[in-house]
Amino acid sequence: MSLFLLIFSVIVFTCIFFNKFSGKVGIPVLLFFLMLGLLCGSRYDEFASHWGWLVGDISTIALIFIMFYGGFGTRWKSARPVAVEAGLLATAGVALTAVFVGLFCHLALGWAWIESFLMGAVISSTDAATVFSILRSRKLGLKNNTAPLLEVESGSNDPMSYMLTAVMLSLFSGGITAAGIVWQIFSQITFGAVGGLAISAAAVFLLKRINFQSNGFDLLLFIAIALASYSLPDLVGGNGYLSAYIVGIVLGNTDFPERKPLVSFFDAITSLMQIVIFFLLGMLAIPSSLLHSLLPALAVFIFLSLAARPLAVCGVLVPFRKYPFRQLGLISFVGLRGAASIVFAINILTSGVELQNDIFSIVFCIVLLSIALQGSLVPAVAKAAGMTDAGEDVMTTFSDFSENAEMSFGVIRIKETSSWNNRQIKDLALPQDCIIALVVRGNLRIVPKGSTLLETGDEIVICTRSFQDRGTDSLIRHPLSDSSKWAGHRVSEYPNKDGSLLVMIQRGEEKIIPNGNTILKAGDVLVLLRRDTDAG
Repeated sequence: MSLFLLIFSVIVFTCIFFNKFSGKVGIPVLLFFLMLGLLCGSRYDEFASHWGWLVGDISTIALIFIMFYGGFGTRWKSARPVAVEAGLLATAGVALTAVFVGLFCHLALGWAWIESFLMGAVISSTDAATVFSILRSRKLGLKNNTAPLLEVESGSNDPMSYMLTAVMLSLFSGGITAAGIVWQIFSQITFGAVGGLAISAAAVFLLKRINFQSNGFDLLLFIAIALASYSLPDLVGGNGYLSAYIVGIVLGNTDFPERKPLVSFFDAITSLMQIVIFFLLGMLAIPSSLLHSLLPALAVFIFLSLAARPLAVCGVLVPFRKYPFRQLGLISFVGLRGAASIVFAINILTSGVELQNDIFSIVFCIVLLSIALQGSLVPAVAKAAGMTDAGEDVMTTFSDFSENAEMSFGVIRIKETSSWNNRQIKDLALPQDCIIALVVRGNLRIVPKGSTLLETGDEIVICTRSFQDRGTDSLIRHPLSDSSKWAGHRVSEYPNKDGSLLVMIQRGEEKIIPNGNTILKAGDVLVLLRRDTDAG
């Protein structure tokens, strides 16, 4: 057991390192997860007798959290204008993609009908976690509501792919009638949607009335809610993934204490679940089978990327007559395959159905190609299509964005030598997101106007947006002892060996904002901001 935990911790550490490294080289980190699993790989049938029953369950649990976060991280206010289009892409678009791929596999590759459409069903959905990661990490602002459209579509289309996969597996088992297929589809959608709405209502009721006395119990509650949102509808034949997404999007857009930190928590959980899924995919892959499946996988990938996905996107969005060709092209390109396709392929592998073609290995190759090629090229393609918008903040599409941004106030005293002395406010070159909120002149409180003339001795109250970054955690307190050699010296003489910036001096009850001529005294506490050495 200890060895297993040590191996798992090493894998997580390695993936965290790869995550930082991938940001510098521009390669999606999931590619590293995949290759790491392949390096540690073992044939599925070699450990199926001991651990095979766990593989499907582990991958399902991982996808539950990914689906839940797909909803929880989506800001409904940004998504509402494109909800209809995104919903159609997540349902009709997925179905069209599955049909096109199925026809290609049968007509071009010579596969059997059922197996062809099973392949189409498994690979028909796009990956929400990868899309979220690319948009967030690259801060990729896109025109014409493209970002929320992609996020809602990728976050909500896995249930449709799962339902199609389940139907095709039922056809493989035999004994299912047309009426049975209709009932299966009806129950999946109805019980999944109703279950999700009911669980959402119950969860909101609890959150409005429970006051957690101990930190951490709110996280445990959300983990329980996420698991229940899948399991309860699934027990009665509903689509658990659809329910998890609905519960996620309702709770992610409900106001309750500590909502924003939960987005970061589930972001981390989702990353861990992706590690698990992609590592499992790599472990279960057989190198010889991958080589044998590479050509059909390449054929399916090319058709999927250049024909099936674009045809499905155009078939759904062209009737709206508000999406230009370049936007349709970008939406088609950001059809990244990932976690859901892997989980459904693993479910096929563990179901015991006998196939003529190695769908699992083909899915492996398609996901590998999608991540390595499409994932890396999304920013470049968006720029080439003219769809990037520097003025569009992509973070507004996520539920942890707050329009009521926290503001900070600071005070500047106008000295006789100040460049602001005897100048009107309208003539000052104030930075963006910075305004003068108040002018204090003796006992007067002046609400500033553009024509307000600043004078010597005025105290200017500056209002600006609060700095929200983990870099503010890098504040170091350094006290000057009575024997310190720097007591009596100017700030400009104080050494700055590690690139830190002296931002404040605490002298008893007084807090001093220093300049180069400020004299340091014994007993002062220097507050230093450690700069990020990687910033350059």
